[in-house]
Amino acid sequence: MAQASSQAGSTPRTHRVVVIVDENSNPFELGCATEVFGLRRPELGRDLYDFSLCSPEPLTPMRDKFFTLTGVAGLGAADTADTLIVPNRPDTDVPRRPEVLDAVRRAHARGARLVGFCSGAFTLAEAGVLDGRRATAHWQWADSFRARFPSVRLEPDVLFVDDGDILTAAGSAAALDLGLYLVRRDHGAEAANSVSRRLVFAAHRDGGQRQFVERPVLDVPDESLAPLLDWARERVGEPLTVADLAARAAVSPATLHRRFRAQLGTTPLAWLTRERVALACRLIERGEERVDVVARRSGLGSAANLRARLRRETGLGPSEYRRRFGPGTAPGAASDIGAGREAASTGRR
Repeated sequence: MAQASSQAGSTPRTHRVVVIVDENSNPFELGCATEVFGLRRPELGRDLYDFSLCSPEPLTPMRDKFFTLTGVAGLGAADTADTLIVPNRPDTDVPRRPEVLDAVRRAHARGARLVGFCSGAFTLAEAGVLDGRRATAHWQWADSFRARFPSVRLEPDVLFVDDGDILTAAGSAAALDLGLYLVRRDHGAEAANSVSRRLVFAAHRDGGQRQFVERPVLDVPDESLAPLLDWARERVGEPLTVADLAARAAVSPATLHRRFRAQLGTTPLAWLTRERVALACRLIERGEERVDVVARRSGLGSAANLRARLRRETGLGPSEYRRRFGPGTAPGAASDIGAGREAASTGRR
């Protein structure tokens, strides 16, 4: 496997993502990181990240010895990361290697962004960087995590948590959610949408969404929300209401609310608002500078509402968002890991 995917002429400002792979690491999460951060992006005309893998050993057996990873950099590559993704393994009770934990601590001390997918939260907690911080992990390990790391503020029923310079994702698929969230933070909604289309994956699932929803087996065919969502996305800039959505689905607003909760883990109004904010982001990225026009065309109504909603979702006001993601933004200039830390945390309940 190649160590890096960046082109030889990539600029010095390209944000570097390094993944530590350790013995018994899960290949799925490694694949998620590679797909989101490591692939070339000819459709965007530039690569978003400088991506590489590293390992404490030259031969690294992956989970259950399905295969062995070779040819990657040594652990010293972690010291060059702007974003460091830490190992995740199913054997959560086995202590991590001291040299891996030291690499995590060094990265944290110099201000790198740390990311844990699934059981990667155990690696971060064992390194001591999560003390007093918010995090999430897979629901099946919530009790053991709390018992081992009582000083960490665990939120076990959300998809991912953004706690500033440390971000954690719950289950395997949530690694993709968090990865796309980071692309959106670093490079804007258009880039995240492009990556999600290539993945054939939802561009945005809110981090506060529940990890799983208990749903009984139905005696009648399930009525998917997909046709309604497609219809609404085509009209999101119009003055749609929850009542309009319910009328389109031929159900009561209360029934629609229950279906949204069951299928998406959110409410119709929250979904509609996020779609409108996403449209507003795209309009700003494409060069629309008039805040009132963006507010009207995105369905958010007023400039004041646009400012409030955009700041809540992205941590940035319209002018700040335009400076970071508008036309002419230099590649890599938006990858400052400190940006957006004052945003409302994504895993907040």
